[in-house]
Amino acid sequence: MGSQKIRVLVIDDSALIRSVMKEIIDRENDMECVGAAPDPVVAREMIKSLNPDVLTLDVEMPKMDGIDFLERLMRLRPMPVVMVSTLTERGSDITFRALALGAVDFVSKPKMDIARGMSEYAIEITDKIRAAAQAHVRKISTASVIQEKFSADAILPSVAGRFSTTEKLIIIGASTGGTEAIKEVLTKLPADVPGILVTQHMPENFTKSFADRLNSLCKISVKEAEHNERILPGHAYIAPGHSHLLLKRSGANYMAELNQGTPVNRHRPSVDVLFRSAANVAGANAFGIILTGMGKDGAQGLLEMKQAGAHTIAQDEASCVVFGMPKEAIAVGGACEVLPLQNIARRTLEYLALHNGKSNRV
Repeated sequence: MGSQKIRVLVIDDSALIRSVMKEIIDRENDMECVGAAPDPVVAREMIKSLNPDVLTLDVEMPKMDGIDFLERLMRLRPMPVVMVSTLTERGSDITFRALALGAVDFVSKPKMDIARGMSEYAIEITDKIRAAAQAHVRKISTASVIQEKFSADAILPSVAGRFSTTEKLIIIGASTGGTEAIKEVLTKLPADVPGILVTQHMPENFTKSFADRLNSLCKISVKEAEHNERILPGHAYIAPGHSHLLLKRSGANYMAELNQGTPVNRHRPSVDVLFRSAANVAGANAFGIILTGMGKDGAQGLLEMKQAGAHTIAQDEASCVVFGMPKEAIAVGGACEVLPLQNIARRTLEYLALHNGKSNRV
């Protein structure tokens, strides 16, 4: 995009939100709000005349809700969209539908004192607009967006008393575009896969809904991680939005630890924190995956995992929504392999089958 400013169209039925969003955007040297529409019908004409680079889109609006508009937009004229969603259970479910339909990311709209709350989110809002402007946007087939599995129960292997230092783990980190990328990986894994720990940058009100949604789609069981719970095969544990997720060991068992310490790389949960803990505790028995995301969180941690003997994979540029975190991990030498998203689950299973029961841990 060179030195040109990112042209943003704001779509929100609240005049207050439109005004605050315009003020936040126009304060930045590299972006400008070229228009603000009160509903999708008006927005449709403004898109044609203004040709913006990025849309911010409210979910609940008159005349046509944001999800219906997004579905039509991504089918007819795909472009980068950042959703604006309220921090409610229903809002989180709708937000995940929007991400499945092709939205790049979402911003949490506060429920009280909106003007002040939105201003406090200014850095997050502008960062996500910048990421969206660089995102690879594709047409989405809406027919395959969500298919519930018949049973959410996963097959749990008998592991009591058999844990050893050769037990494998899969460790995943992601940010922008990660909800769909994580879904792509996890839905391809069988019920008897090793335990999985996942850090996805996401507000705390959304992580449980994210885990529940994945649980309804996967053969494995997926849940929001809890402090001091045992990491079991056939299960994936999502870092809650309020805490870093760390791997620790208690005797022969792997355990989850939640830590509400300072944000790392401006994030809590941080991918670097999870990856470093895996390097320290699991070493060569861990399998590290870094997926699409803005920034560099996880790059150093993936390198530490590789140096500890873990096999590591970074998602390739062509399949990333934002090639930030994987790019940084590759640049520092943290990735053993660079693969398209659609190949990562298969490669993970191939590697684990080949190295089952073997460990280079010292």
